[in-house]
Amino acid sequence: HGKTTLVDGLLHQCHSFQEHEQIADRVMDSMDLERERGITISSKNTAVVYKNYKINIMDTPGHADFGGEVERVMKMVDGVILLVDASEGPLPQTRFVLGKAMAEGHKVVVVINKIDRPDARAEEVLNEVYDLFIDLDADEDQLEFPVLYAIARDGIAQTDLNEPGEDLRPLLDVMISEIPPPKVPEDTSGPAQLLVTSLDYDPYVGRISLGRLFNGELRRNQFATHFSEDGERTVKLGLLYSWMGLKRHETDVAEPGDIVAVAGIDGITVGDTISTGEEP
Repeated sequence: HGKTTLVDGLLHQCHSFQEHEQIADRVMDSMDLERERGITISSKNTAVVYKNYKINIMDTPGHADFGGEVERVMKMVDGVILLVDASEGPLPQTRFVLGKAMAEGHKVVVVINKIDRPDARAEEVLNEVYDLFIDLDADEDQLEFPVLYAIARDGIAQTDLNEPGEDLRPLLDVMISEIPPPKVPEDTSGPAQLLVTSLDYDPYVGRISLGRLFNGELRRNQFATHFSEDGERTVKLGLLYSWMGLKRHETDVAEPGDIVAVAGIDGITVGDTISTGEEP
């Protein structure tokens, strides 16, 4: 429906690309198969800065075939943007991913995309989205979802169907006003809690575990406890990474609420936990 194209627009308009970088279309679809088929298979994350807010964005698969990816991502976010085609309306996979988001209690922002299509029927589609929410037993708060209309390909979002937009600022403003910030304790000195939701590999630093830091802080070269199906063990954290734009950059301290990556832990896998302190 244009999720990856929409993320492209957010990255460009938030100046996440340097002028000298060569940027492909649908930049978040980095796998060859994704580019070939025009779909997202594995979830990826990026981050933009807008009005001094850092906004982490996860681009997820929209297909039920990749439901495991969708479920893991739902643990990492505080809200979702549900993109629906202005002509096709909600599809079976729309129901699937929306159901997962609502089960987690996430705030939903509805974006009706491709309103420039000759066969667009945005108002009818919005009614179909309401029907879908009701079918999924949405409560009153969930039915009060904000609605935007977009042409992701042109980098445009608008709050009124009849008032043409200029850029994606209306969407970014709604993200800040409607999607809650991460719930983190005021005291960050407690034990860190990092849930590993995906893996990467680097030939120089080995396996990289990626996830959301729910509690506490992590520091480079810190000793921590790795919890897995096999029990617990003490490990030393290698490099820590955070994201800005598409680039993973090294950081000395990972803060709670952020999406981070840790290098240097052999044998770690999806579903494991990294914690710290005397009573992790």
